Parts: sequence; structure tokens; C-alpha cells
Amino acid sequence: MDKTDQPKGTVTQRAIERIKAMIAEGSLEPGQRLPTERDLAAQLGISRSSMREAIRALTVLGVLEARHGSGIYVTALEAGDLLETFGVVADLSRGPRLVELLEVRRVLEATATALAAARITEDQLGEVEKHLEAMNATDDPEEILAHDLAFHREIANAAGNETMAAILDGLSSRTFRARVWRGYQEEGAFTRTRREHAAIHRALAARDPEAARAAAAAHVGEVEEWLRAQLGAAEVPRASGS
Repeated sequence: MDKTDQPKGTVTQRAIERIKAMIAEGSLEPGQRLPTERDLAAQLGISRSSMREAIRALTVLGVLEARHGSGIYVTALEAGDLLETFGVVADLSRGPRLVELLEVRRVLEATATALAAARITEDQLGEVEKHLEAMNATDDPEEILAHDLAFHREIANAAGNETMAAILDGLSSRTFRARVWRGYQEEGAFTRTRREHAAIHRALAARDPEAARAAAAAHVGEVEEWLRAQLGAAEVPRASGS
């Protein structure tokens, strides 16, 4: 089949894969400017229209960025940028899919917290403690949950794995609305949340990875089990929304 006879989507996908391969092989480095659309199309033997679509798709994915008047560049390829589209899945999930996402969060949160127990600095531990104290000092659900998010974000960062932290940030922030809803609907939820966070903090302060893993898994598991119980009984809230 002549390249002009190939379905456009197939050619565009081939262009995407070729550009990704160039980055993976090191012929295109983070921060480097791409050749012009014309030159790159000629180099890869692909039409300019397919190359344009490939560049647009990789820009949406955070792999490339357009700089006005300057050209197209490879991004810094930071985990947070590349995993941003992962958050869209969490954003739109509800019901059983939302429970699946919480299962993923439980596994990753437990691992990140265990790593953090072994690696956390005194300054980082102080930040975690600050958010714990702030949660204990207010009864305002929005404030409690804001510090809840920050508490877990500090721990994920302390684990020292940027990719894991980026995934967890997406899962945590995009389950924010569900957790708010839980807090308003379930009596005693914030009391348990404070107790669970205190257990995580104690394990971190003791530099005990296995205790930290267990405390984090139990904490996320509470939300997960609550959502499971709602299936079939009432509508489970979206991970985020109005």
C-alpha cells in the first residue's frame, strides 16, 4: 500500500511513535527544539498534515510544547505533565470505576508512605505534622480536607519517587469531591480521619515503614469500603464535579 493510501489515523500514529522513539533514543532531548514541520515530515517520510496532527497530539499529552514565534520543543518531560491525562480518567469515573481507582490509590499510598518512613527528613516530617495539627484544630470540612490533601502530598513527595507522587496527586485531588461528600453524609467520618492520620504520622516519626504501610492502607481502605457500600444503595459521587 502506498503511503498516500494509508488511513490517516494510521500514518499519524506512526508519526507519533517515530517522534517518541527519537526522544527515547536521545536524538531529541528534553528542552530541544524540533526540526521544522516540513523537515521532520520529509525526514520521516510522512505528509505534513499527518505530522501536524502528530505534533498536536503529543502537545496535548505534554510531550511537546509550542512556543509562540519560536517553534515546537520537547518539554522537560516531568512526570506531573506527562501523567496529567491520567487524571482525566479519575475525573470522569464513578461507581465501580471510582472504587477501582481507590484500590489503585490504596496500593500506591501504602507504598509511598512506607518509602517516606525510610526517607523523610525532619523538615518534611514537620510539614506533615503541621497539616495534622491544622486538621485537628478545625471542624470546617473544607479546611480539614484541604489539609488532608496537603498531608498526603507531603508524604508522597517525601517518598522520593516523582512518578508515584504525580499519580497519587491526581488520584487524591480528583477524589476530593467524593471525600467532601462522605464527610458531610457520614457521621463521625472526620473523627476517624483524624485518628487515621495520627497513626500515619506516628509511623513516620518512628521511621517504621511497615507500620506506615499498614496505617496508610487502612486509611484509604476506609474510604474505599464506604464507597463499595454505596453501590446499589445510592448514587456514588463522581471523583470531582459540581
